[in-house]
Amino acid sequence: MKRYWRGAYILWVALRYGLDELVLNSFEKPWLRALARFASLGRDLSAPRGQRLREALESLGPIFVKLGQVLSTRRDLMPTDLADELALLQDRVAPFPGDEAVAIIERAFKKPIDQLYRNFDRTPVASASIAQVHFAEIEVDGVIKSAAVKVLRPGMLNVIDQDLALIHMVAGWIERASADGKRLKPKQVADEFDKYLHDELDLLREAASAAQLRRNMANMTSVRIPEMYWDWCRPEVVTMERMSGVPISQIERLREAGVDIPKLARDGVTIFFTQVFRDGFFHADMHPGNLQVSLAPESFGSYVLLDFGIVGTLTEYDKEYLAQNFTAFFRRDYKRVAELHVESGWVPRDTRIDELESAIRSVCEPYFDRPLKEISLGMVLMRLFQTSRRFQVEIQPQLVLLQKTLLNVEGLGRQLDPDMDLWVTARPFLESWMVDQVGPKRFWRELKNEAPRYAQLVPELPRLLHEYLSQRAPNHSVELRALAEEQRRTNRRLTRLMWVGLLVLLAMAAALVVLVRVVLLQPAVVA
Repeated sequence: MKRYWRGAYILWVALRYGLDELVLNSFEKPWLRALARFASLGRDLSAPRGQRLREALESLGPIFVKLGQVLSTRRDLMPTDLADELALLQDRVAPFPGDEAVAIIERAFKKPIDQLYRNFDRTPVASASIAQVHFAEIEVDGVIKSAAVKVLRPGMLNVIDQDLALIHMVAGWIERASADGKRLKPKQVADEFDKYLHDELDLLREAASAAQLRRNMANMTSVRIPEMYWDWCRPEVVTMERMSGVPISQIERLREAGVDIPKLARDGVTIFFTQVFRDGFFHADMHPGNLQVSLAPESFGSYVLLDFGIVGTLTEYDKEYLAQNFTAFFRRDYKRVAELHVESGWVPRDTRIDELESAIRSVCEPYFDRPLKEISLGMVLMRLFQTSRRFQVEIQPQLVLLQKTLLNVEGLGRQLDPDMDLWVTARPFLESWMVDQVGPKRFWRELKNEAPRYAQLVPELPRLLHEYLSQRAPNHSVELRALAEEQRRTNRRLTRLMWVGLLVLLAMAAALVVLVRVVLLQPAVVA
């Protein structure tokens, strides 16, 4: 019953703030507009429509605030006045009182605030849909360090659970409505959304994700990620290194400070693709409110990543499949893109490759060799969706976060450098990554990774075989012969592998001997 009340409340808020005018004014149905106005008598529409939209999303809670944050980066899809107002949701969500934040911290640590922090500032410096941030100082090994303390908003779980229950209900309606609804897998998408939102409510999980990203990108000078101070972390509170920088949305201020804006745009694309294809672990909430640019001399012009509540992960199979698709797409090899869709099972096996190739070409070809200001990935995705419907492409729920983040990155690139060619920027990275994946580097890397398993398995083979034979009935001779043959094949492979390794070592030793002799004989030759 709560779901229905929540749905009714959402409808009432939309009418109260006049959001019906954003849609109904485009309909030629006067009676529908009149009905909406009658159902919301007494509403005040004196404020601009952008302000009313932002206030409505804020009143509906964190899920709708996040929707507004995503929309604010897509200025190509909505009027400027709406995009400007929604941009305020990125870092100007109304804060909750500082005394409440102190109470949450003291309850989490079971200590007074003065015993935890030095100079804790009760006035928040940033407020978002899930939590807000306060500055403080902590003492680490006798050293005073500046810190940022992130505190979870009170009562978030109940609000999010109500909205998610409504989303699950609507997803069920969509899936039961038609065969096309089943193809879209709305229930699985809702489950993914549910998982990530609940993960975001656990700030300790967020701190762990930040630590993982920091390790993954430790060698990249173009990005900085704060250090977590684990002794001051709990599920409701995390304390991290205080980072300083200019919000990436303040482009003119960055330009005046001497930041190379086109390079900043290219670095953003490289950071995104590195996280996705190299690590398979990526920051999935890269809207401008979570990105700053450092002006410190030692890290000038580098990205500062914040808010790690939502991260995405990809399996090795997902990474390889996506990388091959992107690479084929950048090469305009649409036949290979079509073949990959069939090989992965995303489309039925009886799909004609030439027809799918032609459909993909008609969607993608018009957007090549154009700067971002002339490309809308939103429009590309819309046309791809129409194509996928025709060919019965199954939606992959595990890629929903990646699609969302790609739209964030494109929106960011559009703001920083509209003349940047997204394809030209990303293509060298992906091609280099593909070479690394299929070349000798990967072979030796996987051999090294699997070596401990083989080292453990080989001595255990006789015992495992004996246990298997002792548990089998004597009339299963066929299975026993097959097992014995499999063991012989395994032994032969391991023997060949050992010989290859021995030959490589001998070759390296011979080369080393030759090198030493050359070095030792060099003075005599010179003399």
